[in-house]
Amino acid sequence: MDITHLGHACVLVETPRARLLIDPGTLSSGFADLTNLDAVLVTHEHADHVDASVVVTLLRQNPRATLVVDEKTAAQFSQQALRIARPGDVLDLGERVEVLGGIHAPVWGDVPGCPNLAYLVGDGELFHPGDSFTLPGRDIATLAVPIDGPWLKLSEAVDYVRAVAPATYLPIHEGELTDVGKYVGMLASLSMI
Repeated sequence: MDITHLGHACVLVETPRARLLIDPGTLSSGFADLTNLDAVLVTHEHADHVDASVVVTLLRQNPRATLVVDEKTAAQFSQQALRIARPGDVLDLGERVEVLGGIHAPVWGDVPGCPNLAYLVGDGELFHPGDSFTLPGRDIATLAVPIDGPWLKLSEAVDYVRAVAPATYLPIHEGELTDVGKYVGMLASLSMI
């Protein structure tokens, strides 16, 4: 499996069976001209995870691609064919994708959360939690771990890596940081995997 980080929360996953794009949002780049996609998966409705206008164009370029979203995000795509996913679903998108998750991590106090899907690709080769600390409940080869956002602090990312104990991890959700290297370095030194 090849995993390419396209900035912030966006990753391109390529296996011998499928090309999957996860979370093509406004803080990511390099995905607008992709072709031969089997699916575009979105974890939740926030613009940094889904740039709806660009995704519509992307789907025109990839007419066989399935758009996978939660029920709230679906409202952004009224004219597109899509698949509404829920935690517990197992999708065949050329590659097996298990849907986990539930609700976006709390931002603060009683600010309401939104649906947040987490995607487990293959047999644990990649786990992308979106904006959550959802535990996959099994061995993970690569964990996409958020390192910044209004809903987290770095110590929570460290705790998350330690709890999941993946073989390796990919720092994501760094699009608003001014010193990404500092956060990546601190995560590496404190996670000790």
